[in-house]
Amino acid sequence: MDPRYIQLAQQLVRYSTALKKGEKILLDLVDTPEDMAVALIREVRLRKGVPFLRLGSNRLSREMLMSATDDQYQATSRHLLNEMKDMDAYIAIRGSHNITETSDVPAKKMGTAMKYLRKVLDHRVKKTKWCVLRWPHPAMAQQAGMSTEAFEDFYFDACLLDYKSYLPAMNSLKRFMEKANDVHIVGNGTDLRFSIKNMSAIACGGQNNIPDGEVFTAPIKDSVEGVIYYNAPTIYRGISFDGIKLTFEKGKIVKAEADGGMTRELNKILDSDLGARYIGEFAIGFHPIVREPMRDILFDEKIAGSFHFTPGQAYEEADNGNRSTVHWDMVNIQRKDYGGGEIYFDGKLFRKDGQFLAKSLEKLNG
Repeated sequence: MDPRYIQLAQQLVRYSTALKKGEKILLDLVDTPEDMAVALIREVRLRKGVPFLRLGSNRLSREMLMSATDDQYQATSRHLLNEMKDMDAYIAIRGSHNITETSDVPAKKMGTAMKYLRKVLDHRVKKTKWCVLRWPHPAMAQQAGMSTEAFEDFYFDACLLDYKSYLPAMNSLKRFMEKANDVHIVGNGTDLRFSIKNMSAIACGGQNNIPDGEVFTAPIKDSVEGVIYYNAPTIYRGISFDGIKLTFEKGKIVKAEADGGMTRELNKILDSDLGARYIGEFAIGFHPIVREPMRDILFDEKIAGSFHFTPGQAYEEADNGNRSTVHWDMVNIQRKDYGGGEIYFDGKLFRKDGQFLAKSLEKLNG
């Protein structure tokens, strides 16, 4: 067994979910090697926890979604929710042999499934200690433009970061964001203003996502004005998008464009429900090893020198009241090699070209 599997299992069980004696944990693994499952089960037992295992496949999930019905997913949600209610902790590892496996699932069918499965997700997020991550298949390496071996090295380096050492700086950033009222972001194709007055900010240091490295909040729902150009590519519901540009008035996306003839597909997603055209999250990313976009949001939203501005559902920890079946983290990179850019808090320059100016935040300048 690759020793990095054991290291990762230790980090997930001991640090991310902080599993305790007697606690039940669901290991939800999709297209993930058996050796990783073995490493997790052994680590759970070393901690005297109780492991439960669910194995899945993206190809089989697609087949189920293609003909999704209300009855099917209402029952599925009920069974999964009962299982989740019996758990203290949850670890999900998502591999993918084909990152666009669900790209041809009709939007209506996907919406049917998401409508019912949202209850399971909400319970897991609110009531369990949870962590989710990807698995480095060759498809992800290809997506990142890297060899399989080089990508695996990058993956484990990023995932096994000493997150605990970053927490003081993360908490400092959290305090800056919670003190700020108004935000102004400028850059190539971007001139955006909004308020985060009295909103909570959440520091993410490896407990819920691996890799991690962001602090998030949410804008006041109707405060967003201006335009943003996302210079990182993205993928949502199995569909790839490039060069997304959104224009806001009174918080609402009034115009949405995408390169490559994808404007119509973009607007179909943003028309999923009323909340999909409002922003549910504003987050600043700073993972020192994750530097280039690869159309995988668990990595891309943490890119050093980036921020993401997310149409759709707000998190309850930083809740502006927006509700949607959509939560689409779109990323803008502000480092010099991506054209630069500035973030201002209350009229004062806070980050320039991806570098924080405050001394207490130097650790986050990857």
